Amino acid sequence: MADPEVQIEEEEVAEDTPTVDVDMAGAENDEGNEADAGAGEEGGYGGEREDIKDAIAPARITFIDYLKSPIVYLSVGLGDEHTLLTAHEALLVQSPWFEERIGQASGDISPLQIDLSDERLDAVGCFLQYLYTGEYFPRKLEVSMGLETDPSMPAIDDEGEQLLKHARVYTLADKLGVAELKTLAHSKIHRINSTAKGEIAYARFVYANTPREDATIRKPVAAFWAHRSHVLRHEAEAEFRKMCLEYPQFGFDVLSLVLDQKEKGSHKEHPGDRSARKRQRMSTTG
Repeated sequence: MADPEVQIEEEEVAEDTPTVDVDMAGAENDEGNEADAGAGEEGGYGGEREDIKDAIAPARITFIDYLKSPIVYLSVGLGDEHTLLTAHEALLVQSPWFEERIGQASGDISPLQIDLSDERLDAVGCFLQYLYTGEYFPRKLEVSMGLETDPSMPAIDDEGEQLLKHARVYTLADKLGVAELKTLAHSKIHRINSTAKGEIAYARFVYANTPREDATIRKPVAAFWAHRSHVLRHEAEAEFRKMCLEYPQFGFDVLSLVLDQKEKGSHKEHPGDRSARKRQRMSTTG
């Protein structure tokens, strides 16, 4: 059965229904705002996705990854001391010095060879051992605050060879920009039992191979001799004199520290006396 047809007269609508003006511009704005809101929501989700991507940790580099990197040849020493060593590029570039040189030669030469003719084999070997293992021989013994026994070295470092070993690693690490290795080598220097002759050999190397502003191993050398020179110089008087003549800065640094100590001691004994010596006045009588 069909629904009855209902007819509405136009005049009745016009009379009975109030006229409502619709702001079309407002409607368009509302639609735009809704669209913007939707776009903002979509962008928000997109931003969250970017944050999630950023939060994902990079793939862990394994030791095998290092070993898969290209081989680099290191030409160490001169003459009879010349040796050709090899190391993996991915480990070498942890040093800013090596990173720069490998980057400059990338693609030019294969296999790549880097010149280290002015370096000693033992120091470079310690550097490479540190890159691969995080330590170098002899390792530190935390229980005894000493170092592993080195069968090739005497228990007491009379010639300074043990001190020089770690000092050379220190200066090489400084050149290569490996701060952690510098710290490690410095910590081992203080674990060596040495004699006055050994300390002089060490001091000579330090003053020959470190800048004047070095405060890590150079200044402690001067302080060591300033505090103990009155005893140690008699054990190695000839070597001490030669060191002072060869490196006048060493003698000046030691003397300055000795005089500073005496000055401080004098001020403690006579706190009110600022003048150590007064010039005698000449009196004229006529």
